[in-house]
Amino acid sequence: MMAGANIQTFSNVGHTRFWQRGFLASQSAYVLAALVVLVVIMSLLSPNFLTGGNISNITRNFSFIAIATLGMTLVIITGGIDLSVGSTIALSATVTSLVMGALATSGFYPFAGSHLVLSILAGLAAAAAVGLFNGLAIAKLKLSPFVTTLGTLSMVRGLVYVATQGRGTFPAGPDKDMFLLVTAGKLFDAVPIAFIYLLVCAFIMWVALNHTAWGKHVFAIGSNENAGRLTGVNVDRVKIQVYMLCAMAAGVNGIIISGWLGSAPANLATAYELTIIAAAVIGGANLAGGVGGAMGAIIGCILIEVIRNGLVLARVDPYWQQTLVGAIIVAAVLVDRLRSTRNG
Repeated sequence: MMAGANIQTFSNVGHTRFWQRGFLASQSAYVLAALVVLVVIMSLLSPNFLTGGNISNITRNFSFIAIATLGMTLVIITGGIDLSVGSTIALSATVTSLVMGALATSGFYPFAGSHLVLSILAGLAAAAAVGLFNGLAIAKLKLSPFVTTLGTLSMVRGLVYVATQGRGTFPAGPDKDMFLLVTAGKLFDAVPIAFIYLLVCAFIMWVALNHTAWGKHVFAIGSNENAGRLTGVNVDRVKIQVYMLCAMAAGVNGIIISGWLGSAPANLATAYELTIIAAAVIGGANLAGGVGGAMGAIIGCILIEVIRNGLVLARVDPYWQQTLVGAIIVAAVLVDRLRSTRNG
């Protein structure tokens, strides 16, 4: 008998359909398909939708929350949540403006651009401090992420109101124009600089999650924290790092928004955390942990902004926006659950 006569073949091996593998099998792919359909519908309903000016507005507006959404996605991948990102956006913007104004008053100006650098570093440091507080409370004290960050939301917003007495703050001094340029400027008079920052941050996040041991640890914590701890993952350290990155991402968005507005209102980014979490979930981040990515976060932000922009062009009552965002979140979670059940 020939040696190969007893070889058996299995008809169920190697026949996974192409749309059930890789990115095409993810929720992000479904959302991207929905986004394409929505763009086509909007362009047919409104001749102004695909104009250069409107595309630039959409790009700028979703960039205002997208960097923070990248940070939120990291937190959600670990199975956590951060409700304080909106307040952190306001804190970072306020600290940046206050420090810039204080430096201008002091007369301290060692080199050109020093006020810009020092004020931005101060704003990011304030955001990082919020993230460190959240991370330590959650990782070391084992407090609930939801309750901890809900408390931080209130504390940080209160600090902003105390520091400003409820009034807005403004960038000032010799580096004011430079600050506005690097936060609200446009590349080639067409591409918002905020979008360039988003692409850079998204690329860094993609590399970190998919090509480093740290990224594997982030996913391991979200998939099974106890198993990750048993395999040698420093769970507490990674959690602290993730919450700090989330807060600093929110801080970057706060600085960018204040540059576009030309001021930092004390109520800046109120309730932004809802939109940011919504974008992350719509983009495929699973609130149970273990799933998420940079591309999905961006797709989720674009979808929300396209819907908002379309409603504005259609002159629909703006109060319907929150209703639709909530409906989209429920639909995204439902689609993900159905897909997971079918694949399981």
